[in-house]
Amino acid sequence: MPKGYWVSVYRTVSDPEKPAAYNKPAGPAVEAGGGRILARGGRVVAHDAGIAERTVLIEFDSFAHAVAAHGSAAYQAALVALADGVERDFRIVEGVD
Repeated sequence: MPKGYWVSVYRTVSDPEKPAAYNKPAGPAVEAGGGRILARGGRVVAHDAGIAERTVLIEFDSFAHAVAAHGSAAYQAALVALADGVERDFRIVEGVD
């Protein structure tokens, strides 16, 4: 079964306190959903129309687990803390089996 991935790129951060407030509940929510952080805020080399900004990559055992974790009450509560403090490109992607 193919794994599922969350890919999130922070295009802009207008309120640096919001991501910090989001990270506190988001980490446990991701872990509870079976997510494993593979990359978070390390170096980025962007090509073409890419943006060399903070990028987060989280792996789940399946695409269904990744979708379910995003929809969980715990993760939705974490998103409230993030609110309008950032502009990010967030995707859930199915891996190759």
